[in-house]
Amino acid sequence: MRASQYYLATLKEAPQEAELPSHKLMLRAGLIRKLGSGLYSWMPLGLRVLRKVETIVREEMNRAGALEFVAPPIQPAELWKETGRWDLYGPLMLRIRDRAEREFCYAPTAEEVVCDIVRREIKSYRQLPVNFYQVQTKFRDEIRPRFGVMRAREFTMKDAYSFDADYAGLQKSYRAMYEAYVRIFTRLGLEFRAVAADTGEIGGTGSHEFQVIAGSGEDAIAFAPDSDYAANVELAEALAPKAPRGGATQAMRKVATPGQHTCEDVCAFLGLPLEKTVKSIVVMHEEEGKPAEMVMLLVRGDHMLNEVKTSKVPGLKPFRFATDAEIRERLRATPGSLGPVGHDVKIVADRTVAAMSDFVVGANEDGHHLTGVNFGRDLPEPVVADIRNVVAGDPSPDGRGKLDIARGIEVGHVFQLRTAYTSKMGVTYIDDKGETKPMEMGCYGIGVTRVVAAAIEQNHDDKGIIWPDPMSPFTVAIVPLGFHKSDAVRDAAEKAYAAFSAAGLEPFLDDRNERPGVLLADQELIGIPHRIVIGERGLKEGVVEYQHRRDTQATRVALDQAVAHVRSRLDPAHSPRAA
Repeated sequence: MRASQYYLATLKEAPQEAELPSHKLMLRAGLIRKLGSGLYSWMPLGLRVLRKVETIVREEMNRAGALEFVAPPIQPAELWKETGRWDLYGPLMLRIRDRAEREFCYAPTAEEVVCDIVRREIKSYRQLPVNFYQVQTKFRDEIRPRFGVMRAREFTMKDAYSFDADYAGLQKSYRAMYEAYVRIFTRLGLEFRAVAADTGEIGGTGSHEFQVIAGSGEDAIAFAPDSDYAANVELAEALAPKAPRGGATQAMRKVATPGQHTCEDVCAFLGLPLEKTVKSIVVMHEEEGKPAEMVMLLVRGDHMLNEVKTSKVPGLKPFRFATDAEIRERLRATPGSLGPVGHDVKIVADRTVAAMSDFVVGANEDGHHLTGVNFGRDLPEPVVADIRNVVAGDPSPDGRGKLDIARGIEVGHVFQLRTAYTSKMGVTYIDDKGETKPMEMGCYGIGVTRVVAAAIEQNHDDKGIIWPDPMSPFTVAIVPLGFHKSDAVRDAAEKAYAAFSAAGLEPFLDDRNERPGVLLADQELIGIPHRIVIGERGLKEGVVEYQHRRDTQATRVALDQAVAHVRSRLDPAHSPRAA
């Protein structure tokens, strides 16, 4: 492709609302243009990247045995009401009515539609297993769209849905999709981890997220460098301390802590380590037809409550945080002075807290705390559960080393839905004994547009984007300095362009009549990983300058060896691999 025949529209500065590097660089490099809040047009350069991602996704999905189909993005409300998700999705779903006042939605996903297709089409175990996938536009009415295409309202997603006769079949389908995802993100040239995750609003019994490692990621990932263990912090297990609880060595004593409300403030005031304090968090467990139950959660002062884990504690789902008024009415204390001593409410202590002795808690009196508090003596033994976030240095749940924490961007998610949808929608089959049974279902998503932004978050510098080879809009940029002034430069550029084209390496010839500084700066911004610079001085010696986007200096290469040199620098790790 020649720049003179292409639409290249770079910007020196990104709009002020752009926050993340990917958002800024996608706008500056001319990959996208904003249409409205959370709505973006993909420009020719950006669309080439998007299509590269889609191609790899399709190749690996086909290789794994999935069958491509396309469902309507506008779906009737009746299907969503069958599963109860019409109300569950709330304002995230864009709802519309036709001229007959029938309700529809602009679908954020397609479990209901695929279930409807399968229950109409598949009747016998002989037709199973089957896996349908599509690459299609989705819509979620985000309350606050931000970060460009990272959290846009309209986006492209690959969603797949497997149907099996039994759980063993589902596990096989799930594993096939898991392995396909590993191949996809490896081929795309991304550093990623597959992490055990919570199923969230999709439902089901098990799931894994595929997270691209990036400092700007919204998700915290716990992983063990010495093993394959990785999990979203929401799900990672915090093991109980190996050492048993020590015996009480102090008497419980009320001490004045005027103006000290946080654990950090209290510790600084008392000269104690933060690990000796326990914070009290009051929640309300509410079930329909029953009075609300107040529960006090205890977490060590330097730890954070994990709401996902807490919701899974028996007798706590669902829960909400108690209001200040409820706390004052029932406990006669303010949130800044709360403690578990002297109350008749149910107490749930994190595993770490349950192993503590001689700890500090609020005294249920403003400006005072209790020191030397012990279970069994000063307050009853609590219900013990894992209710905190893991932290770096915690032992790995698989027993191999310690955990580290990284930030990640979720780009894919696979779920074992089991019969969560098929039982509600009557998606059944006749088995070999003539019995009717619900199908076992899995669903598997990749945020295709999000992959592009995540790749930039992971691969950029202060000059611009650095594309991994498989995702780059072009393989090599040919930058002739003086294309319109020097016959020698122009002839050499045309020769290089023809050679790279013949080799199938997708050259981009920047034949614009611009200053060298503009040409070079634009190419660094766009991020094509391989660059050949052709100038009169080098041609007199029969050489051009090659520079990879990550190289700090250029390498002089003979003009007739440029193709071979670029080919030698292509990363072979991201080509298709054998299963």
